[in-house]
Amino acid sequence: MISADLLEILRCPACVQHSPGLLLLTHNTWLVCQEAACSRKYPIVEDIPVMLVEEGDKWAATLPDKLPVPPPSRR
Repeated sequence: MISADLLEILRCPACVQHSPGLLLLTHNTWLVCQEAACSRKYPIVEDIPVMLVEEGDKWAATLPDKLPVPPPSRR
């Protein structure tokens, strides 16, 4: 589980340059960007957020309620 302190400072790496890039914890295993034009989703694997833009891009078209729980491992 990600600590509340970490959740407060994490931002979408693709959006933070031009907007707040706020993330919403979903299913306790995903961070979903709240920017309307973004829609990237970042998995949390083994309690570590995978904050790579390329990873967020993979899941951009997936609706939040359709995200796999737990997220697939990156091995």
